[in-house]
Amino acid sequence: MIDETVYVTHGPADLSLAQDLFSTIRNFPFTVHVAMEELESGRSRSELGGRIANADLVVAVVTEDGTTDPWLNQEVGYAVAKGVPVLPVYDSPEHRNGYVADTEGVALNRDELTVTVFNLICRLRAALAPLGALSVPNWFLRFPCSLEGCDGTVTIDVERSQKELWRMHEHNQPVRQDCETCTSSYFFDAGTFGFLHREDGALPEDD
Repeated sequence: MIDETVYVTHGPADLSLAQDLFSTIRNFPFTVHVAMEELESGRSRSELGGRIANADLVVAVVTEDGTTDPWLNQEVGYAVAKGVPVLPVYDSPEHRNGYVADTEGVALNRDELTVTVFNLICRLRAALAPLGALSVPNWFLRFPCSLEGCDGTVTIDVERSQKELWRMHEHNQPVRQDCETCTSSYFFDAGTFGFLHREDGALPEDD
């Protein structure tokens, strides 16, 4: 899954919302391009067509503010023309129109954004699955241990199904992984994979 790319299109007013939706998803080892974050000084959004054409999936954040935004609609249309699947995230079914009118998407729950992020991860796991939507792809998180003096790498293999992960979230059971070098324990929310806390281990003593 390291080579996969997701492009996130949205209206100008929904940049913060798009960033919130993908803040923890960006911990996974695939590339996420959020429109407007990609704009460099003096660069036009019209120059982002290459990002869309090379994406494996386009996520369209469709809200009341964004549904009439010309950039969002143009980028969705461009993705469809290039054969790139589009996944709508919408706050009302009536906003899921045009090219995504008949596309099953993810309902946006602003009061419980955790639920939306969980459902978004579920759809991403299906869409980016190497063996198709019925498989459970082996996603993972990999990061350097942050304990001072430790040079270990921590890898969390995400092998559980979304149903199992949500059950853990509801029972406040985090996903845990220990650093093999210093035995520090890292804890992540099972629903969103947001980092919760670290319990410090100890570096091995030199012989």
